[in-house]
Amino acid sequence: MSSMLTLAVYSAGIFAAAILGGRLSALATMTHLRTQMLMSLVAGFILAIAIFHLLPHSLAHIPGPGAVNKAVGWTMAGMLLMVFLLRIFQFHRHDFSDEAGDYHGHGHGEEESEGESGTHPRRLLGIAFGLGVHTVTEGVALGTTVRLGATQAGGEILAGMGVFLAILLHKPLDAYSIVGLMKLAGYGPRALSAANVGFALLCPLVALVSFLGVGLLDPFGAATTAGYVLAFAAGAFLCIALSDLLPEIHFHSHDRGKLILALVVGIGLAYALRLVEAAAHGVEGH
Repeated sequence: MSSMLTLAVYSAGIFAAAILGGRLSALATMTHLRTQMLMSLVAGFILAIAIFHLLPHSLAHIPGPGAVNKAVGWTMAGMLLMVFLLRIFQFHRHDFSDEAGDYHGHGHGEEESEGESGTHPRRLLGIAFGLGVHTVTEGVALGTTVRLGATQAGGEILAGMGVFLAILLHKPLDAYSIVGLMKLAGYGPRALSAANVGFALLCPLVALVSFLGVGLLDPFGAATTAGYVLAFAAGAFLCIALSDLLPEIHFHSHDRGKLILALVVGIGLAYALRLVEAAAHGVEGH
């Protein structure tokens, strides 16, 4: 019951964060620098969660002498899935400021047609699908880690905390993206609100189904499944973090110091959480 309560609290926080991100997008557009600072901090945090949390936990639960190879394989699968989704649906745009518009559009000599700009209805469906699959991956990782924490002594308190915080910080940006694109396409307030609520509910619902599904397995099967899921999620998180960071490295010749500082702060926060988790479980560097 304590694990279920933990998941309920996490789900409520993620739902509220997504609603907030969508509402901000419907009301106004953030400045370019603020968006990029937030993206750098969140991307650094997600990057470190994948390296310091998801990968070590996956290796601890994948059985057999080939655990490292299996974990690496599943991590690569997670990365490739996100790469394919990003390539096909191009759903990971968070910045709608004029500066970003110049960079993504005619500022680089590339006039975009209506179908390529992200505002065509079919294009919006593709973006929604890409963000949906990305969100499902997050929900599966969250539900699995919380269930896994229930099997560890004292694990209920911090179960899935790193994954939860990564989703909590990133989900407003995703909601901001889908609602922002719908706003550019001319959708009314009712449609924007419906899309915002539906998107906000997706991760909590998937997390609940994953939590209950893993709970149906025997302890060994649950731990093994969790190991593979966490390795896959690590790859997906790595790709999402780098997709926010790498394009902007070419874009920004300005504000480099601020953006690097935000990135380092994000990584530092995730590493500090790793130390807290290790202390809570009474182990060194786990």
